[in-house]
Amino acid sequence: MNAWVLRAVGLGALTVVLEALLGFGMRYWPTTGAWMRILCLIVLIGSVIAWGVLDGRSDRRANADPERGADLTMRWLKAALAGGVGSGLAAWILDFIPGFDLGDQGLVFDITSAASFIVLLIFIPGVLGVALGRWLAGRDGKKQPGTPADTAPNPEPANA
Repeated sequence: MNAWVLRAVGLGALTVVLEALLGFGMRYWPTTGAWMRILCLIVLIGSVIAWGVLDGRSDRRANADPERGADLTMRWLKAALAGGVGSGLAAWILDFIPGFDLGDQGLVFDITSAASFIVLLIFIPGVLGVALGRWLAGRDGKKQPGTPADTAPNPEPANA
């Protein structure tokens, strides 16, 4: 399975689960809706950042040279697009099941406006997480003695 497909399915499913939990919570505890929305956003954004940090760290460890790393921006963009549209479609389908209150939006809204918001909630924190992970892995690599950067000979002659 492609790496972006795994991220799209995982984060799209997390989005649908959080939407369903939010709908359930809003139905039975409507006065705490603002806190539940904030908690769902924190869980989603935190999960995306954590996954992005793992991607960035593993890529920097595999490719110490920043110019030789994998194109994780496109991986996260594809994952965000598929996850956003897929979660919008899944939320629209789940809204037909009795007991699920996901807002009664139409199909066009769920796969355009709602999906674009989810795309941004996956893409931007994902890319920020990748940058943070690469930075942390690069920082860890500089602290460890005996790395190839520390033992490499000086390319300039000493008499120059």
